[in-house]
Amino acid sequence: MTLTPLQLQDFQQNGFLILSNFLEVQRCEAILDVAKAHLKHRIEPIETELGYNAKSLEYRRDITDYSSTKKESQVRRLRQVYDRDILFKEWMEDEKIRPILKQVLDDEVVITTAHHNSIMTKMPSLHSETAWHQDRRYWSYSNDNLVSVWLALGEENLENGVLEFIPKSHTMQFLAEQFGDKEYFLEDNPLNVSLIETKVSSTLKAGDVVLFHCKLLHRANRNSTTKPKISFVYTVKGKRTEATYGSRSAQYKEILLS
Repeated sequence: MTLTPLQLQDFQQNGFLILSNFLEVQRCEAILDVAKAHLKHRIEPIETELGYNAKSLEYRRDITDYSSTKKESQVRRLRQVYDRDILFKEWMEDEKIRPILKQVLDDEVVITTAHHNSIMTKMPSLHSETAWHQDRRYWSYSNDNLVSVWLALGEENLENGVLEFIPKSHTMQFLAEQFGDKEYFLEDNPLNVSLIETKVSSTLKAGDVVLFHCKLLHRANRNSTTKPKISFVYTVKGKRTEATYGSRSAQYKEILLS
């Protein structure tokens, strides 16, 4: 399976693309069952909700030990899922999506387990909203040819924290003053207001996949429903894109997809 020229152009221009009904619902349900078990038993490495918004840019850029000591806090994400279960690994190495990833990267496809590689959660009324940001801000690579692959494992909408994007923001140049000290894009900065008004989102259902560029501004609301929202995200890069020696990005294995 490959993208049409129009789909590829859409991704290149807007920085994201939705692939509807991409993965079979039965596979999504199987992945979700394993994810729920790992969440229930708090299988490390995990990231908890406690103190999430207080973490510094340096912490996010440099930390390599994801073991959690905050046992009293709600799990925000399961880390390092590639090696957790064969179902997770099989999705990240899925042969159907490889030609598409090769198109958007215009290079051989490499999974980087250093970033994302996670089961993401938004629990009802507990998790904070995710502010506007670019993922690339704490990744260390030779260029920006990195794309994240987001798999919806159930319905995602504005009420439970679906992703929102600012189209074309991956190609824009910004001033330092448009970001805060943790490099979140400031909603109250006059330079940002009109751009944020262009935000878009789409309701997702189980099996939908979203591809988005590492510099695309995105965010998500809190989950105001009564049910958890659980998603799967991993990141790929082009083979020619190299992790900076000694950085967190270089501390974890990479998987070349033929």
